[in-house]
Amino acid sequence: MSERELLFELDGKFPNLRYSLPMAMQHLVAMIVGCVTPSIIIANLAGLDNAHSVLLIQTSLVTAGFSTFVQLFIGSRLPLIMGVSFAYLSSMQAIVSGFGIAEIFGAQIVGGIIAMIIGMFAKKLQKLFPPLITGTVVFTIGLSLYPTAITYMAGGSGSPDFGSWQNWMVAVSTLIIVTVCNHFGKGIIKLASILIGIFAGYMISLPFGMVDFSSISSSSLFSLPRLAPFGIRFELSAVFAFSILFAINSIQAIGDMTATTVGGMSRQPTGNELKRGIVAYGASNIISAVFGGLPTATYSQNVGIISTTKVVNRKVISITALLLVVAGVIPKFSAVLTTIPQCVLGGATVSVFASIAMTGMKLVVSEPMNYRNTSIVGLSAALGVGISQVTEALSQFPEWVTMVFAKSPVVVATIVAIVLNMILPKEKDKNDKE
Repeated sequence: MSERELLFELDGKFPNLRYSLPMAMQHLVAMIVGCVTPSIIIANLAGLDNAHSVLLIQTSLVTAGFSTFVQLFIGSRLPLIMGVSFAYLSSMQAIVSGFGIAEIFGAQIVGGIIAMIIGMFAKKLQKLFPPLITGTVVFTIGLSLYPTAITYMAGGSGSPDFGSWQNWMVAVSTLIIVTVCNHFGKGIIKLASILIGIFAGYMISLPFGMVDFSSISSSSLFSLPRLAPFGIRFELSAVFAFSILFAINSIQAIGDMTATTVGGMSRQPTGNELKRGIVAYGASNIISAVFGGLPTATYSQNVGIISTTKVVNRKVISITALLLVVAGVIPKFSAVLTTIPQCVLGGATVSVFASIAMTGMKLVVSEPMNYRNTSIVGLSAALGVGISQVTEALSQFPEWVTMVFAKSPVVVATIVAIVLNMILPKEKDKNDKE
């Protein structure tokens, strides 16, 4: 078997770096921006100083690499990339605003336990989350993130020049570059569209004095993650919200594992692969929380790369995981990421959030859009997003109710979608498209 053919063997030997390194770098480019951006947003919202902001990014990179290693060689043993997910972002923002950053990690530990339990009964619980329900939730997550993107495009909450023409000019320029690369570029240009957009936006922002390099000089060259650097606290409402999210992402992981095996290996995943994959997802998140790493999930964009290239050799993917860990233990690299202006991040991520919403919509329309199903999607999204936009609507309820149901639309949308799916009668006439 030639060195190149080894790329397409799941258990193949380590291919020559001439072939394997470009494939690994392709995966890294596709996910690293998405992996670090939630950390930057949460660090800003939590008011962390430069040192702790760098530490949060650093730890998230290390735990993403660690989680990928676990998935590759202990969990599903499939070529999956794990990274900090935007799916948790709106709930994390609510938790930080209502309590603090330590409550995220307490909720993450419980969420990891929930995921491990779901993994043990993956096939039985999967029927509660058909594509219609999973799609509705993912669609709602995308919608809920739009205000975050717009706030960042305007300069970031609390910025003295919030809403200035300079911020909007840089943000829109970044968005245009991302869009052009994504729709007109080919190969690595298309794949790295967000990374290219951020780099270009960064360069455009420099003449406006938007970049502060002070955090780089004050950061050390090498540092290992620490135990509970931000603390760990358990808050019931935060735990409840994360339990819902981890249940949803467990089902999403089943979809990603299925897409990986079908697209890359022309087969369905085995029951054991699904079980071990979700259990590993939960366990790695528990360990990540202990070290202060934000919650991770399978990365669908990397699944897309697997399906396109058919490169499934897990040793190739392990190079990506190693690069994530190496980047994470170099604080100066993390410090460079903290210098990215918020308007640049907003311009780059608004397309990501739009993509999340449309991914959910694709799942939704994979099922018949009859009156029953449109009612489930419409009511779930309306109540979830509507209540989260008018938080004072629950102001007469206890504080924990507001935290669980008003701060993030995901919980309400998920509960409403599951309940309606169970109680509304199925359409008998398949041709009924009311």
